[in-house]
Amino acid sequence: MAPPCTPRNPVPPTVALAFTLLLSITFPALSSRRRHSPPAGCFESIISFGDSLADTGNLLRLSGSSTVSGLASARLPYGETFFHRPTGRFSDGRLVIDFIAESLGLPLVPPYVGGGDSKFGGQSFDKGVNFAVAGATALDAEYLKEMGVYNLYTNASLGVQIEWFKQFLVTLQDGKIFMENSLVLLGEIGGNDYNLPLDFGMRPEQVRSLAPAIVRYIGSTLQELIQLGAKTILVPGNFPIGCFPGFLTMSNSDNYKNSTYDPKTGCVNWLNELSIHHNELLQKELNRVQGLHPRVSIIYADYYNALLKIYLSPREFGIGKGMLSACCGGGGPFNFNKSSLCGFSLQAKSCEDPSLYISWDGLHLTEVAYKFLAQAILGGHHTVPHFNSICSFTSQVTGFYEY
Repeated sequence: MAPPCTPRNPVPPTVALAFTLLLSITFPALSSRRRHSPPAGCFESIISFGDSLADTGNLLRLSGSSTVSGLASARLPYGETFFHRPTGRFSDGRLVIDFIAESLGLPLVPPYVGGGDSKFGGQSFDKGVNFAVAGATALDAEYLKEMGVYNLYTNASLGVQIEWFKQFLVTLQDGKIFMENSLVLLGEIGGNDYNLPLDFGMRPEQVRSLAPAIVRYIGSTLQELIQLGAKTILVPGNFPIGCFPGFLTMSNSDNYKNSTYDPKTGCVNWLNELSIHHNELLQKELNRVQGLHPRVSIIYADYYNALLKIYLSPREFGIGKGMLSACCGGGGPFNFNKSSLCGFSLQAKSCEDPSLYISWDGLHLTEVAYKFLAQAILGGHHTVPHFNSICSFTSQVTGFYEY
């Protein structure tokens, strides 16, 4: 059955020209991006790769589905808002990938790990499959280990996820058609390649020096997916991590005590500049790959500016006192305490109304924040080219706020 969405009408020439001129001012690297003709329909399935921002349960299954697995997302209050139980999502509810699936009239994308196991419901992957794993990095774990950085969460890096996908693809009767009719979500990925070194106390300039290698690997993975048959790929950038309670708390430590803060938002300047640097390199890489594959639609999702818009105008989005504080945490200036993390400690309490907060646990977003991001992406306001030039979405996320 065809999904409940139809191709958009072509953008009027005057609007397209104005948009191109605007991009040449704000995003020079993206002004040359080609706009592709909409496909004959929308998408029949979703294929996802990434980390905790997109993981719908893979890490939970890898670590054991029991609440004694030692994983925070296996315990309440994770999942309390929408699912009313923990699902392995690192939030109180749905993620961006969930809202995108709903907008396409598709079921929520199931995790790949244990998909054929009856104890997990024996899910079908006909309408989508998710390989994202919380804690995953773009770079291989061994690469980071050589620098003295160890991933204690998972070794399911982007390369491992791609290998899982290849194993899955050969089980299909016609993998090429499946790929052509799927929306591929490549990320967000790469954030943990910075987060882990920062957690190990690496100096800002050392962490920044990793960006070219991270982006090159994302670019090579993108080309590999294209060679496997992907036709439409959405690639998000990194968040303004300097606004996250966990990083604001870290900036007060001895290693980073000389941090300066944006007077408009209270966010850490050098951390946000790190995200901007990553995103600029990523956009240039997407342009390069796009030039090699003009018949493929590569869409950049500007997570940074979409989320920063909320930090700049929190009241417009209904965000209350929780602009820089975590909803669920164990105290401190930003309600983030590494010794009393959400889901792990009795001292870590969840706020009464997560919809008033941007951050759920100090490192991940609340459902309402992910909902705002989904609105920005589906509406095309923070995607290049505009995502809604590919399809017109019928969605549960429309109507709650005109982003």
